[in-house]
Amino acid sequence: MQENDTNGDIVLNATLQEEKDLTSTTKYTEEDIQVLDGLEPVRKRPGMYIGSTDERGLHHLVIEIVDNSIDEAIAGHCDKIIVTINEDGGVTVTDNGRGIPTGIHKKENKSAVEVVLTKLHAGGKFGGSGYKISGGLHGVGLSCVNALSKYLKVEVFQNGNHYVQEYKRGIPQYPLKIEGTTLSRGTTITFLPDDEIFETVDFNYENLKSRFREIAFLNKGLTIILTDKRAGREKSDTFLFKGGIIEFVDYLNKGRTTLFDKPFYVNSINKTSEVEIAFQYNDSYSEVINAYANNINTEEGGTHLVGFKNALSKVIVDYATKNRLLKTNEKLSGEDCREGLTAVISVKLQDPQFEGQTKTKLGNSFMRGLVEKVVIESFGDYLEENPTVAKELILKSITAQRAREAARNARELTRRKSVLENTTLPGKLSDCTNKDPSRCEIYLVEGESAGGTAKQGRDRRFQAILPLRGKILNVEKARLSRVLENEEIKAMITAFGCGIHEDFNESKLRYDKIICMTDADVDGSHIRILLLTFFYRFMRPLIELGHVYIAQPPLYKVTRGKEIAYFYNDEELNAELERLGNKNVEISRYKGLGEMSSEQLWETTMSPEHRTLLQVKMEDAVEADEIFNTLMGENPELRRDFIEKNATLVKELDI
Repeated sequence: MQENDTNGDIVLNATLQEEKDLTSTTKYTEEDIQVLDGLEPVRKRPGMYIGSTDERGLHHLVIEIVDNSIDEAIAGHCDKIIVTINEDGGVTVTDNGRGIPTGIHKKENKSAVEVVLTKLHAGGKFGGSGYKISGGLHGVGLSCVNALSKYLKVEVFQNGNHYVQEYKRGIPQYPLKIEGTTLSRGTTITFLPDDEIFETVDFNYENLKSRFREIAFLNKGLTIILTDKRAGREKSDTFLFKGGIIEFVDYLNKGRTTLFDKPFYVNSINKTSEVEIAFQYNDSYSEVINAYANNINTEEGGTHLVGFKNALSKVIVDYATKNRLLKTNEKLSGEDCREGLTAVISVKLQDPQFEGQTKTKLGNSFMRGLVEKVVIESFGDYLEENPTVAKELILKSITAQRAREAARNARELTRRKSVLENTTLPGKLSDCTNKDPSRCEIYLVEGESAGGTAKQGRDRRFQAILPLRGKILNVEKARLSRVLENEEIKAMITAFGCGIHEDFNESKLRYDKIICMTDADVDGSHIRILLLTFFYRFMRPLIELGHVYIAQPPLYKVTRGKEIAYFYNDEELNAELERLGNKNVEISRYKGLGEMSSEQLWETTMSPEHRTLLQVKMEDAVEADEIFNTLMGENPELRRDFIEKNATLVKELDI
């Protein structure tokens, strides 16, 4: 995402106009009350239904349709889903489920297909017998996609017939009709997103790929085929994991040394719910737990995650105590018991209660007790039957506990007692004068030289500068105690003020924007990935809450007489050179921030009116964890494979 800062005067003028409008003497009568029928509310306020109209909202349309097919798979009626990005940029989703019912709906006096596509809260998930377990809780998915599409075609293969109906911006062009006969069964939805609604209608193949791989892991035996037919982008992937979440854990642990020969796995099913858990320990110092409810990634956790953590700690502590593996003064915390853990928790239940519209936290209280019971019984038996593995796990937890104790003093030194106690800030920090965090930003600058230039060029009212000496520690390979011994990391933690790990508190964050400003060379890229690794492993909410940015200094300066222009990539430069005809032009290639004067750095990279910032987002936690492990972990083979696969993407390399 690119962010171009706006001028404050524009905001002020808009506010004054709003106040003027509010004080106008217009009447407010029953005629001012709008009633939006059918799909009109969705087109009027799309963000209320799909979250946003940016790239994330665009991809949500595909997920909504696929979720309906997944519900068919959970119910045991579908084992294959095909998703195709078509040549025209639209998407087709086909499944081999039962097909949307095609009969006439008595109350609406139209086909059930049309009812589902034109009524917001119509579907088989509102107390009927269509689906016992469903992720599509709100039942607005297909109708929303229809409302926000320039064109949509639905095809149902059912009862030997091929049914068809087409829509334009949610309006049916004709009643459901029989196109012909067929031996197939299922549903096919083809849609073209409305470019009047969305900021972009360009689907990202990799974004969809990571989501469908995740879904296939969670539904063993389900085949998902993703194909891109757009010119110059042709590619295809097939996902089928017969081992389900066991293979998911193996995938997450790829390249790591594991504690068990294979992941621990348990699956418990009753009449109304299912608990499926797989986990494995590795030699890293971080924990990775992915929790799902009805195939929905509950990023904020919930009752199922709480139950798992409680049960895991209880089993390990009880085993260690019973077998006298702990010294008198040693007490294991939950954090100690989860060091190096990779786990996948997948629960399925009727009437799931998700907190908030985003469905990111499971609230059903009974699920906590159910997960606890399943884990305590099954993992307790596993440790009793595998004493060698059990002792190794206890030893790892004890080592983690001792390291945690050693880190306690170091952590205390880095904690800010108060946002206002500036006397504890690092000496090399050039802080800003404004004390309102929402208006402040801090630049993390590579080296003392560039730091000096940035200090001279900044606006000291709201911009702070923290120069970093050399490359910070690679936290992917280090325990907390060692991390907190690193002077550069301690300086950042103290300057930010919000704490790390379980101590993280956004309300104490001293800056709204944390901006990584490094050189445009290999070393600068390395420092940037080291910083992002630290943020991801120790201050992950900084990324999730949108506080982390990457500065974009120019790569080129073009001088022609007294005219000076800056360019940020080769495409911009070449377009300008072609326009100028290459006459009397001087081109300078910047390799470091220190090559710029303070005025140039301000004008190109730090001035809110002219700069471009890239906001660091984390669309997929699984993908992010894999990348950090690949690039920064212990296994050089993974890095080599990554480089070989992506080497062709590098246009120019400075060494």
